[in-house]
Amino acid sequence: MSVRPVATTDLVDEYGTRLEVPEVRFRQLGGRRSFAGPVRTVACHEDNGLLRELLRTPGEGAGLVVDGRGSLRSALIGDVIAGSAVASGWAGVVVYGAVRDSAAPGGLDLGVMALGTIPRESSKAGEGSVGTPVAFGGVTFRPGRILRADDDGIVLLPAG
Repeated sequence: MSVRPVATTDLVDEYGTRLEVPEVRFRQLGGRRSFAGPVRTVACHEDNGLLRELLRTPGEGAGLVVDGRGSLRSALIGDVIAGSAVASGWAGVVVYGAVRDSAAPGGLDLGVMALGTIPRESSKAGEGSVGTPVAFGGVTFRPGRILRADDDGIVLLPAG
């Protein structure tokens, strides 16, 4: 699914309070500085087993929202997983947590936004859930909603 590129600031001007904006400061790390698409979700705390498998499946231009519970203790995405996301057609990934190999995503056609970086990798047990609503920064991300992200932040378009 392709979503028309519109700046998040323009969307805020158009939709006002009907637009949901997470109150979280993310770092922009991807080579694709803006991206949009239908939301898909994964919740995984310091364990990227499910995330790794999900990003190997066809992304079809979706934006994956990863709820890592804000942990900066271990990275949920690194260079290999980011490469898989590009190869599988994902538009971007928003990580409410940390990433590693932070220079690599900057050279990929993938949006990557995260709270921060850390060199420590996460566990690979596959714990967590896929396709369930995740919430952070005062916003609940439900699969199928439309997400837009750029250098100014992230917005979730009104449902319907």
